[in-house]
Amino acid sequence: MSGEQFVHLHVHTEYSMLDGAARLPDLMAETARMGMPAIAMTDHGNVFGAYDFYKKAKAAGVKPIIGMEAYVAPGSRFERRRAAVGGDRSGGSMADVSPDNPGEMYTHMTLLATTTEGMHNLFRLSSLASLEGHYYKPRMDRELLERYAVGLVGTTGCAGGEVNRLLLQDRYPDALQAAADYRDIFGAENFFCEVMDHGADIERRYRDDLLRLAAELGLPLLATNDLHYTYERDAQAHEVLLCVQTGKTMADVNRFKFDGTGYYLKPPAEMRQVWRDFPAACDNTLLIAERCDVMFNEGANLMPRFPVPTGETEDSFLVQEVERGLLERFPGGVSDAHRSRTAYELGVITTMGFPGYFLVVADLVRHAKESGIRVGPGRGSAGGSVIAYALGITELDPVAHGLLFERFLNPERISMPDIDLDFDERRRGDMIRYATELYGEERVAQIITYGTI
Repeated sequence: MSGEQFVHLHVHTEYSMLDGAARLPDLMAETARMGMPAIAMTDHGNVFGAYDFYKKAKAAGVKPIIGMEAYVAPGSRFERRRAAVGGDRSGGSMADVSPDNPGEMYTHMTLLATTTEGMHNLFRLSSLASLEGHYYKPRMDRELLERYAVGLVGTTGCAGGEVNRLLLQDRYPDALQAAADYRDIFGAENFFCEVMDHGADIERRYRDDLLRLAAELGLPLLATNDLHYTYERDAQAHEVLLCVQTGKTMADVNRFKFDGTGYYLKPPAEMRQVWRDFPAACDNTLLIAERCDVMFNEGANLMPRFPVPTGETEDSFLVQEVERGLLERFPGGVSDAHRSRTAYELGVITTMGFPGYFLVVADLVRHAKESGIRVGPGRGSAGGSVIAYALGITELDPVAHGLLFERFLNPERISMPDIDLDFDERRRGDMIRYATELYGEERVAQIITYGTI
């Protein structure tokens, strides 16, 4: 193990909205330039940037470590109220707030995926935190962490972590118990006491007790830098970003800003110098990086199977549905031009393996119409498909209007078709419910899109 190396395992990218200012291209280029073998992504309460991060890291020759700085509820994720940290959690109950035990809405915890299964567990935790535990922030709880701990490394996190919050409240026995509980959840080899040094007073106040706790429980130390931007010169730009987040101006002396300094991508030698008295804390960043090995199943077709009638295949059933649709569209007879175009499109769709996709989309549109849910006439390049027109997905005859099918599906460029559907937003939940009941939760997802400049 190189005594000069280091891996950053606490990193907030641009996907920590209005908080992280580390743009991925710069982050990867600088990580590679410094010769660091890997880097983690630990954005606040989300893994939205995981695939983007993964691709850019791979392209730069850097190992990607997928993680998250999670928000953890002080008790049950289902209870939407402030509660005391470190209370009795039996039965999912939360301790009452008192002057000696100020309440929290959540604490922080760093999570890192060591395996692909662990990455999938991280995704599940992120989703369930939003669906079941959202209270100001998407929060998970110990019950969820215990359920999905396989393949994950956990740490005590920053000053906002549960263990550190308890230490700051001079509640060492409670902090010791909390750390022991998390050690039992993740396993002794998968739970670390995370140490940071940005020259902030709050870090100094709990550090000695955290070191004592780590020694008492036999927990390894992990040195991190709470990275929020790539270059040291970006500190002021990051302050401006925080002003945007909080609605303040740089002229406001009471504006929110980070305590201490140095929240950038520090070189390995600088991190080694900061933690020269605890070299194992830096060595452990390399050990974790070596253990982490995740893989996205790129290019896999994850489409659900459409429930075709007994004796039919998706290919044969699509042909039947298209023929039925053509006769409904053209009751006076289907022209040779439409027949020829239909045969060509069916050949391309079948060869590319997309009959099931068209059946799924057509069924969603059919269900919406039969349920009185307003649905749009179809947008984008799908308007160039006579198959989409015959199935009722679109309402425009592409043959009559001279629209090209190849703009939608091109046999020379294999890629998934993309059909834009517009449903009445007031009934959107009904459509999601229908798809989930038909195909199962593992085959239905809601996605987010980011606008960039």
